[in-house]
Amino acid sequence: MTLHVRVRLFAMQRELVGSRELHLELSEGDTIEAVWSALVERHPGLAPGRPAVRFARNGAYADPAEPIADGDEVAVIPPESGGSPDEPRDPVDAGLPILELRDRPFGPEIVGELTKRLAVPADGAVVGFLGVTRETPGTPAPGQEAEAARHAGRRVEALEYETLREMALAVMAEIAAEIVERFGVERLAIVHREGPVPLGEPSVASVACAPHRGAAFEAARYAIDETKARAPIWKAEHFSDGHVWIGDPARTGPPPD
Repeated sequence: MTLHVRVRLFAMQRELVGSRELHLELSEGDTIEAVWSALVERHPGLAPGRPAVRFARNGAYADPAEPIADGDEVAVIPPESGGSPDEPRDPVDAGLPILELRDRPFGPEIVGELTKRLAVPADGAVVGFLGVTRETPGTPAPGQEAEAARHAGRRVEALEYETLREMALAVMAEIAAEIVERFGVERLAIVHREGPVPLGEPSVASVACAPHRGAAFEAARYAIDETKARAPIWKAEHFSDGHVWIGDPARTGPPPD
């Protein structure tokens, strides 16, 4: 039986292939790893990136040994960015937590905006975090070392973020549920930018409200650390004559206790 699979590509892999998606034909019993092999057969330049990529099947992280089915969507997950109020795009829901991806700028005032939406009289602590575009470069993703060396000593002029939107929001929701379980904090927000972010502007914000400061600090830090480690959001640093993708291989689940 022939299986038809849609493959979605992002960041470095998208640039190497020159397309955001491909359609492959495989055989019954084939696995996600076989999808990768078929992809590399068409585009051999992808092969060196295998140790750094992860996979998602139909919107959830999946083991490469997992069998595929006809009509599946397989996303190749490259290394992740692990870095006046506008109307949000695609909030997970209208309640709590507040989880959003925005394609328009926001400034430091977003902490106040989110606090107004989250805080209740019982809260004795509000902790907010802003990640801001800086001029010094980060660690290049695997496979980007040569391009990073070409820009060594140069100033980062802007960042650009690419997302797998539906899966990013789902992973952020998983992180929020873990925060409730680990720290007892339900009033939480994570808001991340999409697209270009100029130097000095915020790209991500997290806010946690709780009766006590310890839980609020822990929740806000866990939110940003896990979003950077796990959500399919990719960051490119732009220079005057090129760009470099930044990040580490994605972690597909929560950190060990």
